[in-house]
Amino acid sequence: MDAYSSFRVRDYRFLVAGAFISNFGLQMLSVAVSWDLYMQTKSALVLGNVGFVQVAPFVMLSLLAGHFADRYDRRRIMVITQIVYLAVSLVLLITSRSPSSHPVAVIYGCLFFTAVARTFQGPARGAILSQIVPAELLGNAITWNSSAQEVASVSGPALAGLLLAVSGPPTAYAVQTACAVLTLVCFGLLRSRTVVATHNSKASPLEGLRFVRDNKLIFSAVTLDLFGVIFGGATALLPIFAVDILHAGPAALGWLRAAPSVGAVSMAVTMAHLPKIRRAGPVLIGAVAGFGVATIGFGISRNFWLSLGLLALTGAFDNISVVLRHSLLQTRTPDWLRGRVLAVNNIFISCSNQLGAVESGWTAAWFGATPSVWGGGLATLVVVVACAVLSPSLRRWRQ
Repeated sequence: MDAYSSFRVRDYRFLVAGAFISNFGLQMLSVAVSWDLYMQTKSALVLGNVGFVQVAPFVMLSLLAGHFADRYDRRRIMVITQIVYLAVSLVLLITSRSPSSHPVAVIYGCLFFTAVARTFQGPARGAILSQIVPAELLGNAITWNSSAQEVASVSGPALAGLLLAVSGPPTAYAVQTACAVLTLVCFGLLRSRTVVATHNSKASPLEGLRFVRDNKLIFSAVTLDLFGVIFGGATALLPIFAVDILHAGPAALGWLRAAPSVGAVSMAVTMAHLPKIRRAGPVLIGAVAGFGVATIGFGISRNFWLSLGLLALTGAFDNISVVLRHSLLQTRTPDWLRGRVLAVNNIFISCSNQLGAVESGWTAAWFGATPSVWGGGLATLVVVVACAVLSPSLRRWRQ
């Protein structure tokens, strides 16, 4: 097996291409929407509430989404949810071309339905991976999946920032619509993957939650990520940093949004060519600690290039955490339960990202953007110390 073995599998190529294009478009959408909202309102609270709007569907529907991913055709779920993505993209595109700017309520509504589609697509897309690639290629496939997502997270915001500077949000929304169409084609070309397992007829939607709760190692790993990113995320405030602190423009916002993914891509490609990490627990703890330190530095920095470098470091450290955590979930969860467990993981991820945006927006509204970011980085370090002390299974985790 070499570093590119996964790409010899036909369906894996379509899956990773669809996931890449989808994330590319969603990253563009996120940048365009945040710029749209900040230019209309100049409000940190409005930016922070973007996270609140998007986290609600994950909290309410993720367990049901995981249940569906284990009971029904995962490819079909991916196709249906991608159609929802496409519909939302069309709404944003059409309304952006009206003489008046987007009402905040319209943007919030579109983000809500996008989050609903992501809630159901995430477990199905994650769980289908183990049916597409052989077990011996699973770790390699997970690493390249992460790389593809991070490349999209670099190029999507960068292009969005350029388009915002040159022609405004409508063009960015048009490219996002094209991405939604291409992703639909990729998912449609996957061979059907119907899940048939005797356990499914009796398993409760809560079974994944029980599995994560009872597995101390998995519970510790996802909890560390949850609270680390809640306090350490600065993404929601990047429009404020781009305009008011670093005194740059929309193109710079795109690069700020892309910087974490530049670091993550570099780390992901490096990890794909290195031997498997054996002392996974200590490495995971160190990676989240590094994420917190880099976040503190970004909050203090007033130099654009230094800020880019520090954001790239947050992405590199975060990628280590993502790869290790996904490998843990994929290898230690039975297939008949994988959709439910990945749904629980998605709740943790979404809560960390979206509630992190809420926390950043609210604390920035109260104390200012800079204290919100470096204070969050300090809180991340406190979380790391607490998890390292309270979880012996995490400290001892070996792959």
